[in-house]
This record gives sequence, structure tokens and C-alpha cells, in this order.
Amino acid sequence: MADLKGKTLFITGASRGIGLAIGKRAAADGANVVIAAKTKEPHAKLKGTIYSASDDIEAAGGKALPLVVDVREEEIVEAAMKQAADTFGGIDILINNASAISLTGTQETPMKRYDLMHQVNIRGTFLCSQKAIPYLKKADNPHVLNLSPPLNFETHWFAPHVAYSMAKYGMSLCVLGMAEEFKKAGIAFNALWPRTAIATAAMDMIGGPEVRNKCRKVEIMADAAYLILTKPSREFTGNFCIDDEVLKDAGITDLSKYRFEGVEEKDLLPDFFV
Repeated sequence: MADLKGKTLFITGASRGIGLAIGKRAAADGANVVIAAKTKEPHAKLKGTIYSASDDIEAAGGKALPLVVDVREEEIVEAAMKQAADTFGGIDILINNASAISLTGTQETPMKRYDLMHQVNIRGTFLCSQKAIPYLKKADNPHVLNLSPPLNFETHWFAPHVAYSMAKYGMSLCVLGMAEEFKKAGIAFNALWPRTAIATAAMDMIGGPEVRNKCRKVEIMADAAYLILTKPSREFTGNFCIDDEVLKDAGITDLSKYRFEGVEEKDLLPDFFV
């Protein structure tokens, strides 16, 4: 199987959580990781900045480029892509990981929050993909991976939080369309989503340790992403992947290392949209 040595990954929202975990997994091969996120100064409640993430990437064996990037801003994204390509000689992989969430009903969702989710999730994904494509066309095995759900249009996934569901499914619609649009160019567009809730700092804020212990560790998403990103881009595109299915397809059936000690498979919290 191919590896990611020398490949350059541009990861949005990579200062912590799943984005950082994917970066660290790639760094273990000797990859270059662009940490494109907003957190320059430490957050009061969320651990991790672009600089601490950079240290983690380099400790894992890769090269890091921390950049302050707001995925809603076209000029900033365009400049960041150029700086990444100038620094590392190109861009091989884009991970659209940055996302905003508000699990609120229609009447409980302020338009400011609605706008944020749609600007970060849909617009940010579209914008970053658009600006990365000229660089990806020059890469040997170019991939775009969106952290978004399978297109499962059932009403119970929309009714409790219409605005959030629209924003996440919008990211998946980018996969659906762009995979076909750029098939001849050889750029793979795929989506990855977890079967269960994932233990991130954001999850800690929502539910605390009791909820966290019923989540799988971020490494399951990192390992699944790695398997996708090392596939031939012309052969694997337009797929809506679930983390544990990706691992099982690769022959990895023992998922116990992704659970916290003392937690059984039956105790895990299912994620949305699956």
C-alpha cells in the first residue's frame, strides 16, 4: 500500500480534534501538514492552537505549516493555498474538516448561528475545494476528503436541527457533484463520517467525561482517513464512507483500541445521520 511520505495535506480546522488526528497520522509517514485554522491564541474552553498543533505534527514525524485561516474568507483561503504550495512544492490532499454546529430547532436557531453554519460548512468547503483544485490537478494522487455524512435524506435527521443538517449535507453534496465534475482530472472527492460519537474537546464541552467515555477515540477517524487517502484517486471517488466500515474493508475487525477502557461496543453513542 502507498503511504503519505512527502505528501502535502491542507487540513481546515486542524488545531485540535479529528483534523489534528488526521494530520498526526499522515505525519507519521513524513507528510507535510498545513494547519489551517482560526485559533491563534489559546481558547478559554478548547485546548489547542495552530502552534501547539504544529508542535504535535513535527513530534509525530512530519513538517508543519501553521496558518491562521478563516474558511469563509476568499482572499485568506487563496493566499493560504498559495503559501502552502510555495512552501512544500504543491498540495496533494485537502481535508475539509472545519465545521460549525448548533443542534437547535427552527425557531431556536438565531440567523447569526444559521449563517455561521452555512458559511463555514457549505461555503467553506466549496471555497477551499475551489482554490485547491488548480494545485490538486498537478498532484500524483490528489484527494479531497470532506468530514460529512452519507446522503441519507430521512426526516428524523432533519426535524430536530434543520439548519445544521442542511449545512452538513451541503458538504456531502459537494462530494456528489465534484467527484463527477473532476473525475477526468483524476481528483478524488470522498466523504468520511463516524459510526459513533467521537471524543473531541467539543464533545467534552457538550457532555463532559460521562459522554466522552461513550465515544470512540479520534484515532479511528484518522486511521480511516489514512486508508482512503492512500487509495488511487482515479479508482476511489464519490464515496460516502463510515469509519468502521473503511477499517473492516481493510481487514481491521478488532476496534477495541478505539474505545476507552471498560467501555463495551454496545455502550457507544451512535452519531447523527447513520
